[in-house]
Amino acid sequence: MTVSIAQQLLGFYRDDALVQSYVISTSLLPPSNRKDSRGTPRGLHEVAERIGAGALPGTVFKGRVNLGHHFNELGCEENTKNLITSRILWLRGREPGLNAGGDVDTYERYIYMHGTNHEERLGTPFSGGCIEMRNLEIIALFEEIRAGDLIWIED
Repeated sequence: MTVSIAQQLLGFYRDDALVQSYVISTSLLPPSNRKDSRGTPRGLHEVAERIGAGALPGTVFKGRVNLGHHFNELGCEENTKNLITSRILWLRGREPGLNAGGDVDTYERYIYMHGTNHEERLGTPFSGGCIEMRNLEIIALFEEIRAGDLIWIED
């Protein structure tokens, strides 16, 4: 997989051929690998964990736990937030000193690919550092992705 922060696109490849391109949203803030920056990290990553298999589209997760509710069932105030919905692909950096270890550890920053309750904002940066996708698209991608699969994130 590849993520272009500049184009707000994710490319899913199989055998070096582009299979599908997805409109995404990355951080509202500039890209950054630093802890507490809330920027989307760059460089080579892998899918460390897959969370949410079988959850209904739009199901909300908090602390990686399925809350058992669709985001529409939550109050207006809760729905103004960028919620984690449908599926989670938790990323781990593969480049020590750039996105792995110390103050630049993607995994320890809890950077995910996940669904969103604000699909209308996809295509523009607005996340808190994660890579956000349409709910049905993250579910479809989740079925194709395994732990250890690689993702390259670039400006």
